[in-house]
Amino acid sequence: MIHLWVRGESRDNERRVGLTPAGAADLRARGIKVTVEASEDRIIPTQAYATAGCTIVPPHSWQTAPRDAIIFGLKELPADGTPLLHSHIMFGHAYKGQSAGRVLLERFKAGGGTLLDLEYLTDATGRRVAAFGYWAGFAGAAVTLKCWIAQQHGGICPPVTPFETADAMTAALRAERAPFDPPRALIVGALGRVGTGAKDLCRAMDIPTTGWDMAETSHGGPFPEILNFELFINCILAGPETPAFVRPDAPSAPRALRVIGDIACDPDSAFNPVQVYGATTTWAAPATRVHDAPPLDVMAIDNLPSMLPLESSEDYARQLLPTLCILQSDENGVWARARAVFQTHRDAG
Repeated sequence: MIHLWVRGESRDNERRVGLTPAGAADLRARGIKVTVEASEDRIIPTQAYATAGCTIVPPHSWQTAPRDAIIFGLKELPADGTPLLHSHIMFGHAYKGQSAGRVLLERFKAGGGTLLDLEYLTDATGRRVAAFGYWAGFAGAAVTLKCWIAQQHGGICPPVTPFETADAMTAALRAERAPFDPPRALIVGALGRVGTGAKDLCRAMDIPTTGWDMAETSHGGPFPEILNFELFINCILAGPETPAFVRPDAPSAPRALRVIGDIACDPDSAFNPVQVYGATTTWAAPATRVHDAPPLDVMAIDNLPSMLPLESSEDYARQLLPTLCILQSDENGVWARARAVFQTHRDAG
């Protein structure tokens, strides 16, 4: 019997979950055992999983789970260096040359476990079976705009907090933007999930928006036009073929550009297309100022969908559930492909 163990997240401000109680009940009906760690932070109450028939266990007890349990979480594990014995479903951020990713892969190698990276669960055409992209784009564009608004007040973006709903977020942000003429925004990756979310937020804020995708970026750059927009929002996940959109000399160049929202957010990767910063930003400090006069800020928070934890969790869990349902049979080869990717990168070190 497959045993899925839903762990509590250990990262600050992470309230999302990849499985709803209704989804857990569906898995149980298919013969999959579901264990859920109790969590005060998770947006969906623990009792709802208990009502759905899940076994409830203490918080952060996954290290003592049976060896055959598949541990399911979203964000990173505690960086305590312990060998990883289990199969883990999570976002590993380990395959693009990230230094922390290599450490994670060594932990799996030491313990004999397997990383089933959520980013690499793909169908036969290579398309991801589930993604938080829309809500990352929506929230990322919101924080990018908040950074610009803070500049209009002569400062830098203050800490951000989650919202109960997208409507609450847009209402609050619309009131913040109202005293100012709207900035112009350029969104790269505008046709994808992330870009669609970013466009919808900009539309709700009455921000004039230009969208680029493959047709506009396939020549590989340079892209001096980016400097003509007050906001640049990058929605393209970094890869070997990704061109450099913002080069190191951009901050000192003549520019209208004031805020970069790097929603794809991969500064530790060799493929980083926004080459003016080197570390993610946080909820407590959403912007990194990379130039003072005129200001240029970079927003690069890497768990943006948690700003809308309920909507993003329900959406993602709905997308992922059919793939979790085939954990036993893997009839579409999704899990086998993820294992193969892991083995290739684990053995490359």
